[in-house]
Amino acid sequence: MSALLSRTLIALAVSATPLAYAQSCGSGGGATVCLSASGSGSGVQLSWTTSGTVSAVQVYRDTDSDVAGRTRIAQLGGTTAGYTDSGAVAGRVYWYWIKFTTGSGSFNSGSAKAVRVGVMRNLTGTQLAATMAPGWNLGNALESIGGTYVWGSTNFNEGAWGNALATQALFNGVKAAGFRSVRIPVSWKQYADANDNISPQWMARVTEVVNYAHNAGLVAMINVHWDGGWLQPTYARQQEANARLAKFWTQIANNFRNHDDTLLFAGTNEVMVDGDYNAPTAEYCEVQRGFNQVFVNTVRATGGNNAKRHLVVQGFNTNIDYANSCNATLPTDTVASRMMMEVHYYDPYDFTLDANSGSWQWGQAANPSGWANEPYADGQFQKMKQRFIDKGVPVILGEYAAIQRSEYDAAGTQRKYWNQYITRAAYTRGLVPMYWDNGYPDNHQSGLFNRATGALAFPDVSNVIVNAAK
Repeated sequence: MSALLSRTLIALAVSATPLAYAQSCGSGGGATVCLSASGSGSGVQLSWTTSGTVSAVQVYRDTDSDVAGRTRIAQLGGTTAGYTDSGAVAGRVYWYWIKFTTGSGSFNSGSAKAVRVGVMRNLTGTQLAATMAPGWNLGNALESIGGTYVWGSTNFNEGAWGNALATQALFNGVKAAGFRSVRIPVSWKQYADANDNISPQWMARVTEVVNYAHNAGLVAMINVHWDGGWLQPTYARQQEANARLAKFWTQIANNFRNHDDTLLFAGTNEVMVDGDYNAPTAEYCEVQRGFNQVFVNTVRATGGNNAKRHLVVQGFNTNIDYANSCNATLPTDTVASRMMMEVHYYDPYDFTLDANSGSWQWGQAANPSGWANEPYADGQFQKMKQRFIDKGVPVILGEYAAIQRSEYDAAGTQRKYWNQYITRAAYTRGLVPMYWDNGYPDNHQSGLFNRATGALAFPDVSNVIVNAAK
């Protein structure tokens, strides 16, 4: 590449928006080209000024500031002074260069960066939820906890629990199987310093995974998942937890503030006092509701697309009965009809998750005396419909699954029936069912996909879930 002289102007133009960056110039061959870039909902707008004679220009783009590996996206005439990159992905930072030709050779402007602002459609939460079923969980991945993180490194614990790292191929496979949304549980505290500043490298990895979902055409939802148990809903821990939750969501929301409305934020996960599975006390309910309010207030305060982003709050321990008793009153919000409620469902536990249980049959026909058969499931989802959905508040069934029990049921008939029935019972009452895939396509596990390739390991199970949400 020819040598160039590059300089960056110090000040932005007075009329620049927050998404426009300083004009950046480069000189050579008796000419100077100064480039600026700004993002909008239609793309990234590039404009440049030229002094001297230029015979041709080429527009280059990359996702980092290193010229190595950049890609040419346009070839234009020498008198052209602008270009719109309509292929830019919303929410992603891009660096641009103008390579210009003079009688003495080819030279480069300085780099200019911008972010395309995603489009926030005029959709209510109910309308958006209608595009999300069925959903799938990237479980035991970005929320995995392991070794101590070394600040500034990219040595994360994503694979600490034995799953292959998430790839574009995996998300493409999820979409091809018929799923329409993905829940991405995320751990943050293990990647934060003593002042709760999140590692930029970890934020970049989470952004990369969110973009996999966007590229595949999936609605994505990220959260603050279980992360060492610091979200304890007690008065004694309330101030500390509120402060950390607000600081984390300020950083997360600012990072994703330009992403479009196919990205949802979910405030927490299964908040409860560790080890206490009794009905929550008034204190526990009050503090947990406060976590939901801190989340909503914090995200809205970051502005941009977050002023209207669809947000998901959780029932106490994501339990259906406790959501009805603790969380009937939702957080206040500055925008109407952009809030959803989340609960989880794993009943009966001895059938769905307890690998040591001999309970491998489910339903009135196979186990008529068993607990939590079809009428119970119907009644639970009906509670959510009446309390929330009928009042315009969509409900996300953020997790549900039944493990494989091949020692009893080689064909997986009982597992498929439970998954089919629960999906259908939730979906027909307006809930968005999001299957918990823990990544392991083995016995006593709930994985559906080969995480390394994106291929389905259990197409029969996947099919009953997808078809039940039609």
